[in-house]
Amino acid sequence: MVDPQLREVLGGAALYVLCFMAILFLRILPLNLGFMGWPGPDLALCLTFAWVLRRPDRLPALLIAVMFLVEDILLMRPIGLGAAIVLVATETARLREARWRDQPFMVEWLRVGLLLGAMMLGYRFVQILFLLPVPALGQVILQFIATLAAYPLVVVTAQWLFGLRRVSPAEADMNRYR
Repeated sequence: MVDPQLREVLGGAALYVLCFMAILFLRILPLNLGFMGWPGPDLALCLTFAWVLRRPDRLPALLIAVMFLVEDILLMRPIGLGAAIVLVATETARLREARWRDQPFMVEWLRVGLLLGAMMLGYRFVQILFLLPVPALGQVILQFIATLAAYPLVVVTAQWLFGLRRVSPAEADMNRYR
């Protein structure tokens, strides 16, 4: 018989992988036939932050690294760079989740925005440092704005579809003693 806590972790991880793969599949579809206009939000990153800040016990760090490594490979970006930066940012958020738990959503949104900005600056810095091709700054800023604007929508959608809600203090205490 499977332990109920292990079943919850595996179920949450499987649901995350399914959602991530669906977002990645839609991202690699050739939907733009000509004009490349505004960059869209990084929904996978929004989903990851929403999951880590709501259910940090159900999303292992290794799974985040593997999923973003797969995304780096499929989107032909520098292999492992995006995965490493996302892993550092999500683990930073995970370490502070207990302190952020009682804060209103606007504070969480601001903190996620700061993490997104730091990630994009770090990614750009490493690209420049190692003489990799660097996208236009305007496109990067537009994607940052789009991702930040999409974060509340992703949180509401994840809460509505999957019941992804913040861990209550009682649940956190129970998980700590298991």
